Order: sequence, then C-alpha cells, then structure tokens
Amino acid sequence: MSIIDSRTTSLRHIMAGGLILVGLLFQLLRLAGVPLDLSTVSYAFWLAMGLLWWDLGKRNRRQATVLAGAGFIFLVLAWFQYDTDIDWPHILDGNVYVVAMLVGVSFIGLIGSRQGHSPPSGNAITGRYGAASTLLGVHLLGAILNLSSVFIVGDRLSRYGNLTIPQLLALNRGLSSVALWSPFFASMGVVVTLAPDMQFRVILAFSLPLTLMAGVFTVFDLSHRFGLDNVPGFSLTPGSLLMPIIMASLVMLFHYGLTPELSIVSIITFLLPAVAVTYNAPQGVRWLVRRLRNHTIKRLPAMCGEISLFLCAGLFTQGLSAFINAATGNQWTLFTDFGPPQAAVSVLAIVASAVVGLHPIVGISVLASILELEGSRQTLFAFVALSSWAIGNSVGPLSGINLSLQGRYGMSGSVMMRNNFGYAGAMTGVVIVFIFIMDAVL
Repeated sequence: MSIIDSRTTSLRHIMAGGLILVGLLFQLLRLAGVPLDLSTVSYAFWLAMGLLWWDLGKRNRRQATVLAGAGFIFLVLAWFQYDTDIDWPHILDGNVYVVAMLVGVSFIGLIGSRQGHSPPSGNAITGRYGAASTLLGVHLLGAILNLSSVFIVGDRLSRYGNLTIPQLLALNRGLSSVALWSPFFASMGVVVTLAPDMQFRVILAFSLPLTLMAGVFTVFDLSHRFGLDNVPGFSLTPGSLLMPIIMASLVMLFHYGLTPELSIVSIITFLLPAVAVTYNAPQGVRWLVRRLRNHTIKRLPAMCGEISLFLCAGLFTQGLSAFINAATGNQWTLFTDFGPPQAAVSVLAIVASAVVGLHPIVGISVLASILELEGSRQTLFAFVALSSWAIGNSVGPLSGINLSLQGRYGMSGSVMMRNNFGYAGAMTGVVIVFIFIMDAVL
C-alpha cells in the first residue's frame, strides 16, 4: 500500500511541476507576443496548486483557504448585492505576473549550483556590520532586480542554516525601502502613471534621506532587540556580488536597450531561465534535460507554499477591491483639498489597510481616484504613495515580500507584522514630518 501511495504522490508531483512549468512557458510566450490569454497562465498555476494542496503546511493551507474563500465571497457579494459586472473567467488572474516571476527566479538554482548548499568558506560576518551588509546588499540589488534580490541574498544566507528573525527583517526592510526611490520598482511605475507631473528630483531629495534613516533605524533596532553576535550577514564581497551584478547588468541591458517595452518583472521572468539554460547547455543536451527535469519535478512542486499564498492573496485583493468599489459606487469623496493634514491621514490609512491585508496599491489607487491633483499636489501625492507603499509592504502580512518570506523560508506573516510594528510606526512619524516640510518647500 505504501508503494502505491508513493507512486501516486510521485505522479502528482510530476503533473504539478509540469503544470507550473507550462504556466511559465505560457507567460514567456505572451511576453514574446503570442496572443495567449492571461487566464491560460493562471489556470495552469491554480491546477498545480490543486494537486499540491495537501503538501502545504497546515498554517499555509489554512491561510490560503481563508484568503481565497473571502475573496470569492466578496466577489459574489459585489455581483449579487450591487449588480457589479464581474469578469468571472479572469478572477484567478491576480498576482499571476508575480507568480510567473517567482517561478522564473527559481531557475537561479541551476546557475553555479554544483557547489550545492554547503556553507560558504570563511567566517561569516556578524553583528551590526553583518545586519547592515545584508540590508545594503538586498537594497542595492533590489533597486534593479526587485523581489528576486530577496531570494538571491536569502538563499545564500540559508547556507548557514535556517534564517532567523533578524535576518528576515533585514531582507524585509532592505527591499521594502527600495519602493521609496527606485525608478525600476513597481511603486514608481504606478506613481508615474497616477501623477505624471510629479517632480522626481524633489522625490529623491526627500526619499533618499528617508531611506538612509530606515536603514540606520533597522540596524540599531535589530542590534538592540536581538543578539546579532552569531547571526550571519550577507557578505558584500566581489565573489558574492558577481552573479547578482551580472544579472543586474543584463536586466539593465534588456530594459534600456533590447526590450524597453517590457517591465522589470517581465524581464526577470524570462531572463533567469534563459541564463540558467545557457549556463548548463555547454555540458550537453542530456545534462541540460536532466537538470531541467529534476528542477521541474522537485524544485517547482516545492514552491507550493509561496505560489499558493500569492495566488490566493491575489483573489482576495480582487474580491475586496471589487466589493469596496461596488459599495462606494466608485464615487467616494474624502478630501476637497489635498494638503499636509490630508496627506498625513492618507499615509496612516494606507498603512493601516496594508496591516489588514490590502496591498498598498489598492489604497493608493482609491486615493488617486478621489483627488483632483494639480501642480505641486502631484509631487506631494507621489511622496505619500511611495512612502505608504514602502511602509505598508514591510508590515503588511500579505505584501509580496512577506508572502515570499512565508512561502520560501517558513516565517509567519503575523510574526513579521508584529516585529515591524515599531519600525512602521517610527517611519510613519518621520514621513508625516517630511510631508509638512515638503509642503513648505513646494
């Protein structure tokens, strides 16, 4: 009986891994211009998660069930109670772009992996310097590589053992603060669309000092609350940065030269698998096929935790957004004027909504829809949106960074949220002060 179960499980994993790979391939074809509907990608991922449902840990399975169930209920309420037109075939498309990127990023394990996952040679850097190095490493790489930088740095740290809370907090805050200033981050793309006349140089003048303050606060916060003497940090050596720098350079090449019409997320989605295939191809076709097969039937099914959380969180966000828009009639007016007090309230509201599970983009989009932004108000709005995104992503249990840390490294979203409350409160206070200063300058 156990043999039959083993074979059944093996077949289930093969089918699930194949579906995840098919979903990635469909997305790559879409990026290449093939007219495939996005639902073909999402259906492949959701079917794979159905096959892997019982491989999820109890906590992940419970959270995914609540998220997906609540999202579906909100959609039904919006449709039945408010007669909202719901695009039912596409309700599963939320976060599919991010999931495809996560699957693409997983192929980084096929690059230079003959060394396995043994601890790096030499003594690890620890203490405040180690925390600062981890924070700076993921921040600099994340400014270009976005979420994939967390996996690059986090996987390297995991060679020393399971990641600890201070390491995860450094990854979390290091990447989240990138949203304050990086032109390659999703936050800036959204803000430029909503406030096209914002003054980027003014944003940088306030965001860069805010980013520095976030880093300094994090280092002292972690060293005060945790013993960092035995906590390994990411070493900013040429050897550890070589591969990330090469990847970042390739991303820049495609973004500015070869495929400027594609987003950074889309470029990363196809670039890492392509580099992995190129890296292994000189070893021969049989070697390449064996590596890809092992990755498909072993590594891809093992991603069920992070993939399921992103898919279910996407359904939840779609459902909640549809319900809120239906309930308010898309005509919710909050402010007749947008000055420092209104901006401060907006930051507090968006961060609070992130804590209860909404991605900051929802609050930012709602805010933009109820404002008449002119002149310097666009710059003020842009700063509110970027800072809210950065703080909300750090503390929100369903943000992309925290879902990734939950799915890949097993850290509870509620634990991350509790450990980031102080950071979020301090940064929100500084942002509010900066808002009044910015208004005086503008």
